[in-house]
Amino acid sequence: MYLGIDHGTNAMRFAAIDKHGKSFYFEVPRTDMKEMECSQILELIQKKFNTNIKQIEMIALTYSMGDGIVNIMDIQEVQDRGVRSIEGVGKKTGAGTLVFDAIKKAQIPAVVIPGIHSKSHTDPRMNVFSHSTSPEKLGIAYDALSRGINNFIVSDISSNTVTLAVANGAVVGALDACIFAPGTVHGPLDLEAIRHVDAGKCGANQAFMNSGVLKNTSYQKTADLLDGLKNNEDQARFAIDTLALFASMEIEAMKVLLKDYSTCDCLFLAGSMAEVDPFVEQIHHYLDMKPWILGKWSAATGCARMARDIAKGKKQILGVEVRI
Repeated sequence: MYLGIDHGTNAMRFAAIDKHGKSFYFEVPRTDMKEMECSQILELIQKKFNTNIKQIEMIALTYSMGDGIVNIMDIQEVQDRGVRSIEGVGKKTGAGTLVFDAIKKAQIPAVVIPGIHSKSHTDPRMNVFSHSTSPEKLGIAYDALSRGINNFIVSDISSNTVTLAVANGAVVGALDACIFAPGTVHGPLDLEAIRHVDAGKCGANQAFMNSGVLKNTSYQKTADLLDGLKNNEDQARFAIDTLALFASMEIEAMKVLLKDYSTCDCLFLAGSMAEVDPFVEQIHHYLDMKPWILGKWSAATGCARMARDIAKGKKQILGVEVRI
């Protein structure tokens, strides 16, 4: 059995692929996972996938920003869990740390997936930004690649928005959540946010965590927005349109990058908003390109596919070297 683990914003998602190619899934909210012991995490994995540790041939997992490594590496060889620092943008609960340590201590064959950052072997022009995307987005891209299309853009849109460009089966660049398009809750810091940080009203991470399209609405989280959409509320429709507009602009920006490598043969959408029909319709409207929708299990599934392919000897994933 091969496992993939998605260190997501709100939940830890687990996917498994058995020897017959059948997939299995489960998720645990990060707030619940952080209360578990390492032994409980291992027991949960074995119970949910009806397996035991000895039957797990390989795990591919993601952790935080993944900016401390460039290649896909054996978990036993990775220093500091593959990150330069846990400080930065995003929510910190400790759940991912527990899962990482549980797998490492159990000596289960496992690889750690890197993020894309200024040391990565992608388009060097993108290195003006220190960080482009966290590792789980590579899981999404690998899941998309399994559809048999080698040149595409994939945009993961939920509480934040991250977009990747893939040419000839390799990631050539990405735009992270704090750079361009806002998500529902998180987004780049504008002039007002920078002034608030400089004035000591909030920290930079707090500003990022409150710079999404919902900041000018009465909604506090994505679920509230979706409830408002069901009720046909004007501000919900406006928020959806705003989100779609910026996501479309970011996707178009990545299409410009792809021109130096190939054509854009397909657009994939992932994340919670990819399952919202009015939002997808607006993306289609702005881009005149019908998106291919990936489900919420895409990142974990893509990582499980990586685990299987690496265990079978693959030495490169999405242009990222495998060093095990």
